[in-house]
Amino acid sequence: MVGIVTSIYYRQPSFRKKGNHPTAATIHQKNGLVSQSVVVKSIKDILKQEFIDCGYRLMTKYLNRDGYLINHKKLYRIMKEEGLLKLENRINRSGSGRKFVKFRKVYTSRPL
Repeated sequence: MVGIVTSIYYRQPSFRKKGNHPTAATIHQKNGLVSQSVVVKSIKDILKQEFIDCGYRLMTKYLNRDGYLINHKKLYRIMKEEGLLKLENRINRSGSGRKFVKFRKVYTSRPL
């Protein structure tokens, strides 16, 4: 009646995952495009050194210094897929404050 095409007001849902697909290659300044396995090998080489136990953000800085052009989100995904994140050793800081309320005793002397 109005003269509008039906494709405008009927939405067809797509049951696919939204967003771009993750890339399988990473840019290295000297070697060009390198595969994800080369990045994982570099991460394991860095973690193999003595006194280095770092997360994905600090590892991003190490890899950027070595010549990789990679951001922390992609590195988090790669490390999570390879099992290199130390998620079980994290300190749980939720609810760390206001623990005194559990030990507080309320003594009533009269109603209300």
